[in-house]
Amino acid sequence: MIKKLDILIIRSFVGPFIAAFVISIFVLTMQFFWLYIDDLVGKGLDLITILKLVGLVTLFWVPTALPLALLFSSIMTFGNLGESFELVAIKAAGIPLLRFMRPLLVITFFICGLAFLFANNIIPVTQLKLSALKYDIIVSKPSIDIKEGIFYDKIEGYVIKLGKKEKNDSVIHDVVIFEKGYSLQDNILIAKSGVMRVTADKKFLEFILKDGWRYEEKGPRSTANTQFTRMGFREYKKVFDLKSFQMTKTGDSAFYDPKMLSLRQLNQAIDSLKHVDSFYAKKSDREISPYIRFARYTDTGWNGRVAHPLPTVKPALLIPDSLKSSILDAATNQMATVKGSIEMMARDYNEKYESLRYHEIEWHRKFTLSVACLVLFLIGAPLGSIIRKGGLGTPLVFAIIFFVIFHLFNTFGEKFVKSGQTNPIMGMWLSTIILIPIGGFLIYKAMHDSQLFNQEFYYRTFRQVRTFITNFNRK
Repeated sequence: MIKKLDILIIRSFVGPFIAAFVISIFVLTMQFFWLYIDDLVGKGLDLITILKLVGLVTLFWVPTALPLALLFSSIMTFGNLGESFELVAIKAAGIPLLRFMRPLLVITFFICGLAFLFANNIIPVTQLKLSALKYDIIVSKPSIDIKEGIFYDKIEGYVIKLGKKEKNDSVIHDVVIFEKGYSLQDNILIAKSGVMRVTADKKFLEFILKDGWRYEEKGPRSTANTQFTRMGFREYKKVFDLKSFQMTKTGDSAFYDPKMLSLRQLNQAIDSLKHVDSFYAKKSDREISPYIRFARYTDTGWNGRVAHPLPTVKPALLIPDSLKSSILDAATNQMATVKGSIEMMARDYNEKYESLRYHEIEWHRKFTLSVACLVLFLIGAPLGSIIRKGGLGTPLVFAIIFFVIFHLFNTFGEKFVKSGQTNPIMGMWLSTIILIPIGGFLIYKAMHDSQLFNQEFYYRTFRQVRTFITNFNRK
């Protein structure tokens, strides 16, 4: 049954949580754009593409923003209640801290479930769409920006140089156009002035040139039998196809990453990758055994095989000198073949094993980010009741400190797993293992009205220690 106390704490929590979540999403989204700013500027992106990119990036960072928002809002909520002495009044009424935290704990469990569903069902699709869109944007050519006195070669098959551009960027002067081809030399267009404009459908670039010449040479190479043509014109229209500037849409099937898989798909992929040992054992037996004939005569203790009867020992035969070199070459070639097969299988096996680690990382990530919401709340709630400081300053500082600790250990653990230094369970849950004892310690201190962050307490303690040392020195 919801009581007035529960309503009070929920109302105090909802506002800071929404504000913290929006700020976290904004900061994380801007971090992405600062990272890829050089690849996005100058691409001539339309508004729909930009909005789609912003939306996908925002969805991608939701599971990461939820723990940070919970941490900051819980510190701020309990700090505000402690600063206004409402927390003291509640404790004086005999209500323990855990009972006071109960409604927010229920909300935190709900957010944990929401974070898991988001990470499992929405993030894989978002990651797939974002990767495809990001690839299309990065590989697309820059938008048209032909500057004065600079050779522009972004239009395939042409090089353009403008002597001067008017302020409206349409009227141009001293135009030189080199048309690349497989003939004797490039065709050249020279004009004193003209007008440059892009068609309404943005598929073509038109040059209306005036008072100029066109130079062209035709004929077979390496001969003097060529024809040089010079044509003068008062007005000449040159059209450039801008099809290569249009951003193409790459299909989703062109990308594959474990981050794009749901939990069910990851289970299937991990199950198939875990049987890689037996697959390569059979493959090595099939591809290498024909070159190692002595393996057929091994005893029963070798791989549990039934021994073949050894052939009857015959007197050793002397090999003629004329055959020694050919036999040595044959043996060397066989060993080189065996070595190449082993190296290729070892390389393929390492790639499969690395892929298994990456799939297991993403499997555990589905749970670690949702559990992180609960862990950081169990840190933020008692921390706010201990520091008893509201507003934005102190809660923001502590929220940043603990989130950086969480993020660093989470990153270190993932790096350790990728390099094979630890198993996925220990690596991906490293930050949780470290932060849970801290949360338990803070809860214990908050329940016993600890003065852990009370400056006056440390000042009194230091003064008592200094008095004791002074009296001891007098004796």
